[in-house]
Amino acid sequence: MLPHHTTSNSAVNTAVTAAEAALKAAPGVPAPHPISRRLLLRGSLAGAGLLALAACSSKKTDADYRVPDESASAGLAEAADSLPIVSTPITVTATGSRSALSVPYGQMELTQQWERDTNVQVQWNMLTEDVYAEKKNLLLASGDLPDILWNTGLTDAEVATYSANHTLVPLDEFFADNCPNISALLDARPDIRSAITSEDGHIYTLPSVEELGLVPFPNFLYINTDWLAAVGREMPTTIEELHEALLEFKAQDPSGTGKLLPLSFIPGSFCANPWDIIAAYGGQADNNDHRIVIDRKAVFTANTEQWKEGVKQLHNWYAEGLIDSESFSQDDTAYLAKGKTEQESLAAFYWWEATEFVGADREDHYALCPVLAGVDGVRRASVSNNQEISRGAFAMTRTCRYQAAVMRWVDRMYDPVMSAQNSWGPIGVTLEYDDAGMLSQIPAAEGESEGERRQKVAPGGPKSTTAKDFEEVVLPEPRASLRQEQVTAEFADWAANDAFPPVVFTNAELDDLSLIDSDVSTLVKQRFAQWVVNGGIDAEWGGYLKDLETTGLSRLMEIYQAALDRYYEELDARS
Repeated sequence: MLPHHTTSNSAVNTAVTAAEAALKAAPGVPAPHPISRRLLLRGSLAGAGLLALAACSSKKTDADYRVPDESASAGLAEAADSLPIVSTPITVTATGSRSALSVPYGQMELTQQWERDTNVQVQWNMLTEDVYAEKKNLLLASGDLPDILWNTGLTDAEVATYSANHTLVPLDEFFADNCPNISALLDARPDIRSAITSEDGHIYTLPSVEELGLVPFPNFLYINTDWLAAVGREMPTTIEELHEALLEFKAQDPSGTGKLLPLSFIPGSFCANPWDIIAAYGGQADNNDHRIVIDRKAVFTANTEQWKEGVKQLHNWYAEGLIDSESFSQDDTAYLAKGKTEQESLAAFYWWEATEFVGADREDHYALCPVLAGVDGVRRASVSNNQEISRGAFAMTRTCRYQAAVMRWVDRMYDPVMSAQNSWGPIGVTLEYDDAGMLSQIPAAEGESEGERRQKVAPGGPKSTTAKDFEEVVLPEPRASLRQEQVTAEFADWAANDAFPPVVFTNAELDDLSLIDSDVSTLVKQRFAQWVVNGGIDAEWGGYLKDLETTGLSRLMEIYQAALDRYYEELDARS
């Protein structure tokens, strides 16, 4: 059964095709503009939405769509924070995404502890991320629902769809009587509440929070300092000095391999992007979304003269043989392999950690390059839109028979000590108390990284470790501490823009975003790669700007600005 507000693609396509045929058949009517199919599609969706709205005009209240809550019949404890949560054991079903390295969730030490403490038994049916992504919507549309979703992977549009048809339960209705930890978190942090509140004022998914201050600056540039010395150069401090150093690497080949790669990166990756080179030449920050915030205003970067200048200079570097020719085709696996070739051959690379890229035996050969002064003498560190507050960690469906009990169960995940264990693993396995009473990492066994261990034993999902918690409850992983020091020392003072906050969109905006956002992103990605490799940006710039507008850029930025305005308005009101 399709959700109430879902229209099948075939129906939409049929409507579009019929409308196009009518236009073509009408005598004297000019040929349709290239965007007409998009407009027709939007009109069809709008019409479908009106039909759905009409169908739902006589709908019952949200609570009427849920099964009755049987928590009381299972002996729900009088106090919300009492254990066990119910005196008679209950069973609920869960599905969601898991790491490929994780052990079955039912065998995890932490999930078994939860069952012993609460009398809430969970039948876990966790799927690897790719499998879950493939099956998620089929599962939710089938009517054969799990009681809860863990690591839900739900997009904003999916949350809007499945809340509108009452598949998802508004969780906020249970907070006051059952969720002291969640209530305390949201009362103390109105920005988190804003980030997870939907257009209708309800909260359908719970957050995952990890505030280490690292994700705004993921793109660290590392340079081989042995080879800098070999070509008689110091660590660059300006974009011109970096350019000259790469030219020397190319000319002198201090690797002695004849295969030296001066610089490699992966545009659009999590932490291997050359946006600070664009910023140094053009004078404007950039990030993967090509969308930044300056003074609370949403700015699109990839249609400005500053961005154009940065792309032109990157093409010059490419033409000089300074940029890895596989930069626009390689994946993470191929990229990381270049740091560990038998004969060292990579002079400079972007990644957020040198050890992971080149290995412990070579990391001393490389040093972090500071944020470079641009051609105008200004140092600009581009800030990404990566979020430390993410939505979608947990959701409950209308078929859950023990709603209050489940909400008390998930509320325990937001106790700071439990959140730390959800993130890194149980106390005694991955965490231990130090002399100061802080949770700290137990060193991983030889042959296993801390990251691999974490994926095996930590269930993730709903949790919150705020910046305050990292001062009072749990210490960051050693590698995270190192990156914090690097961000503070080398990047934070040079932030050239604000990160885009976790805004919430209206359902109408989500409809438009679904039609525009990916098209704009694809257009920019294709042209960026084309112009860096082949050049020609000057000749094609005018047509590209027209294509952006045809694709819907103005509407796209209108939506982001509106969402941004609402976010700051609510944040100011609650602060």
